[in-house]
Amino acid sequence: MVMSENRMILCGANAYEKKYYFNERFKQIPQSVQDELHIICVLFTEEAGGIFTIVFEPDGSVSLETDAEENDVYYDEIGSGLLVKEIRRKRKELLQSLSLYYRALILKEDLSGMIEEEGQ
Repeated sequence: MVMSENRMILCGANAYEKKYYFNERFKQIPQSVQDELHIICVLFTEEAGGIFTIVFEPDGSVSLETDAEENDVYYDEIGSGLLVKEIRRKRKELLQSLSLYYRALILKEDLSGMIEEEGQ
């Protein structure tokens, strides 16, 4: 699934339909990482409600997005914002790895200079 402006959904969960989606374009991602993404998305929607997606931006960065239907009185907007911050903090390495994966394999960027810098 492709979004506007070359943004691409990696995965997401929908509390209204009780469904999880994983973009098959990224099926090369190790199963353990796919499982972790599944858990993150489903637990998010179980706790905050609404719809939660993990999206690759055109520059390769990873965005965590949450939304709700207009008439959803149970959606916790404040709680969802806090959950996004917590996921970013606790899963920082995972999100950075996903960004590197996307930049190297999808955007075809040469990351060798960046890897050498990190190794020093």
